[in-house]
Amino acid sequence: MRKNFRFLAAVLAVAMVVGVSACGKSDDTVKIGVVQLVEHPALDASYEGFAAALKAAGYVDGENIAIDYQNGQGEQANCQTIATQFANDKVDLVLAIATPAAQAAANVIKDIPILVTAVTDPADASIVDSNEKPGGNVSGTSDLTPVKEQIDLLLELIPDVQTVAVLYTSSETNSVFQANLAHDAIAAKGLTSIEATISASNEIQQVVESVIGKADAIYIPTDNAFANAMATVTMVTEPAGIPVIVGESGMVTSGGLATVGIDYYKLGYQTGEMAVRIIKDGAKPADMPIEYLNDVDFSINTDIANSLGIEIPAELAEKNTFGQ
Repeated sequence: MRKNFRFLAAVLAVAMVVGVSACGKSDDTVKIGVVQLVEHPALDASYEGFAAALKAAGYVDGENIAIDYQNGQGEQANCQTIATQFANDKVDLVLAIATPAAQAAANVIKDIPILVTAVTDPADASIVDSNEKPGGNVSGTSDLTPVKEQIDLLLELIPDVQTVAVLYTSSETNSVFQANLAHDAIAAKGLTSIEATISASNEIQQVVESVIGKADAIYIPTDNAFANAMATVTMVTEPAGIPVIVGESGMVTSGGLATVGIDYYKLGYQTGEMAVRIIKDGAKPADMPIEYLNDVDFSINTDIANSLGIEIPAELAEKNTFGQ
């Protein structure tokens, strides 16, 4: 009888220790919800950089943090559903990757810190009060690219260009913002710009075909639908001999001619460092200005350049990071 009692007491003691330990782990684990609009190289790199920054600060998924990564499959409605799930799950922090995902999260979640990345202008997208003083529960990093320098690059590679077609998704706030900058930059060079937009990704091939014969070159900003369908774009442009200048290097890898842009891994890493300040130091998004990445890289697809008969100036060839 005594042996049975001692055994039962020992079992209960172990159970209590395990229970306390489990509760402590659960209480201490930081829950992070990630909503990414769609999979393509730039957005994927943003997430990878974010996770790497957390790990470098000692926050490892499955140990002291739990990351719930969700993909919106290119639909803002899906992003809103995911954001609602995160709110119901009472996660400690949300990362929203790309403007539509950020807008969805900001519309649904009001009492959980949200960091955004791969968003061109959070204020213009009505995600924050201002980029300098966000004022609410949202902050993060901007992927504002040097549009003027991208048009300069276009002219350096194709000096005899006269007409540039600007292609983008009309419903993406970030794309509209960049397209306006592109039109201004093209006009400042004394060139003509024409515009062709899509409202859904299944319109891409038709829209690209519509500018063949009307434009000497195409410019596409960091537009998520086009970034995810560069193979479709180049299927039309390469046989037609039309060069395509794009907003980021992942689009160059997928068939664009060239860009001067930011490194999305570094941008995501910078966002992860902001997350550490929130998790570790109790920083508030309201007081954290939107941050920018000042480093830019030249990326020129040499295979596409050769196919189009474009000679890359020696100075640009030295700066080229394509394939590195």
